[in-house]
Amino acid sequence: MSPDSIPEPVARIAAVMDGFAHNWFLCGGWAVDAWLGRTTREHHDVDLAAFHDDQAAIFAQVATRKPIGHDDNVAGDTQEPWEGRWLDMPAHVHLREADGLDWEFQLCERNDPELVLRREPRTTFPLEKAVGMPGWGIPALSPAVIVYYKAIPPTWSNEPRDPPRPHDIHDFEVLLPLLRDADRPWLVESIGACEPEHPWLARLIGSG
Repeated sequence: MSPDSIPEPVARIAAVMDGFAHNWFLCGGWAVDAWLGRTTREHHDVDLAAFHDDQAAIFAQVATRKPIGHDDNVAGDTQEPWEGRWLDMPAHVHLREADGLDWEFQLCERNDPELVLRREPRTTFPLEKAVGMPGWGIPALSPAVIVYYKAIPPTWSNEPRDPPRPHDIHDFEVLLPLLRDADRPWLVESIGACEPEHPWLARLIGSG
């Protein structure tokens, strides 16, 4: 797929990140579509992921765009501008372009050679397999990691979770054929460790 066929919102945000010397990658719904090479549903924002320990570099990259930093040290609906203070996990950074396009960074934890998806129960995935390069030429989280996050959104608590949302179910369905056979047992074990009755487990087992 040529660069011209990258959806306009994704291309715009990728241009903002041009020259960023650290890891960043698509996550969420646009990452799903990147792996499929086409737009499969409506998107309301552009989600990126980057590493928690690179947040100073993230701030330097986007400081002029009036970012808002979210962590447990401020109210969840804060509009307080992020001026580079250290964000504690879990954290994300929200931005809005002048025309209203919303985008954000989900900050991820790593402990080389692993991506840490959850602290309790501890869930990890090899860093070297966690990110790939789909046809759009923009790095994206791997299908297995996306499915995990769609099933068990990142959190440091053990609070009950809501059922999967309609767009997460859609993303799971379209990614299911792309999962590697080697990733299915990991997904069954990792999702089951948090939610033994999760509705996707039977599909992951039965489609292997």
